[in-house]
Amino acid sequence: MANTKSPLLRERNAAEHARVTYAELFFDLVFVFAVTQLSHAVLRHPDGPGLIHATLLLLAVWWSWIYTAWATNWLDPERGPVRLMLFVMMAAALLLAAAIPDAFGERGLAFAAGHVTIQVGRTAFFLWSVWREPQHRANFARILSWLAFAAIFWIVGGFVQGEARLAIWGLALAIEYLSAAVGFWTPGLGRTKSAEWKVEGGHMAERCALFTIIALGESIIVSGSTVMGMPWDLPVMAAFASAFLCSLAMWWIYFSSTAEAASKAIEESKDPGAIARVAYTYTHILPVAGIIVAAVGDEWVIHHPLGHADFKIAAAVIGGPALFLLGTLLFKLAVFRRWSRARITGLVALAALVPIALNLSPLILSALSTLVLVAVGAWESLTPRPVEKPPEHDGIKPGLKSKKR
Repeated sequence: MANTKSPLLRERNAAEHARVTYAELFFDLVFVFAVTQLSHAVLRHPDGPGLIHATLLLLAVWWSWIYTAWATNWLDPERGPVRLMLFVMMAAALLLAAAIPDAFGERGLAFAAGHVTIQVGRTAFFLWSVWREPQHRANFARILSWLAFAAIFWIVGGFVQGEARLAIWGLALAIEYLSAAVGFWTPGLGRTKSAEWKVEGGHMAERCALFTIIALGESIIVSGSTVMGMPWDLPVMAAFASAFLCSLAMWWIYFSSTAEAASKAIEESKDPGAIARVAYTYTHILPVAGIIVAAVGDEWVIHHPLGHADFKIAAAVIGGPALFLLGTLLFKLAVFRRWSRARITGLVALAALVPIALNLSPLILSALSTLVLVAVGAWESLTPRPVEKPPEHDGIKPGLKSKKR
């Protein structure tokens, strides 16, 4: 039979996983800007509507990035056309990121246009690239159908204002997030089975780890830039130290325990696509969100370390680490089908701070929440870990044991 493999696809090597290329790292630079814009959006509007808007924008930014990570899991960014596609997507992502501060104002259409260009443009390019390969062609035809349908609502939402925009964009986002969960089922085209997603686990794990580094880098930038404009007295410097230790603890928990083991587990799984869909596509947004929220809390604490914490400071200082621990807990469950006692205990300890949070100073509250993260990291590092084995996914939900047939 004639070789129909697209020349733009990566060459698979069983001996080592596909490395993350410089073109992919360059593409990620735009999302450093996007994460910065998101944290500043929360700082400017820490009320209910502001948080809802920021959440929707974060989900959209994440979805455009993670779909591109999936695409370059198959496509080779060292090939000229693929690299050019990434650069075009970078321009669209830059437009999207620049529009974030006023996405629910005058620049809504710019945000929508940037997101739609990334989602539809990248998928159309992939479909063109693999047109001679039936399996990829069918898969990405389904994906393109869903994203094109969602694009209608993104663009329409850009032309309306206020709550109407929030509702229409919420519908567009729901369509995109639902699509992967139902295997991109499309009338006349059927659905994609997760076993058909030949994921390069090491590459996907490294891509998501690098996005986590982006978020952690933003948290360090926020605390560093904030302390520059403050008097360097003892309370301010103690708050700065707590913020740094919080970032360090989150890095410790994420990278020292399961990041490498997860990569290996996905590689050895019989259905790597099912694990990657839950662990990276859906679950991974939670620790990223937690890092962003924690960074916002760090800025508020550095500005006002003494006195009593108000509601927004308490919510950020406790909620950021809680989101991070919840996300890493669900990530570990999705990959290994095993609950982490250390992370559950950490969540319980953070919950115990809630009743007393408003009676504590922001500095003390920040120190206690940071101490919880440090304790979780130490627990997992000092406790001997069992050998992590990949689950045998058969379409069931994470955490449930499969029955032998």
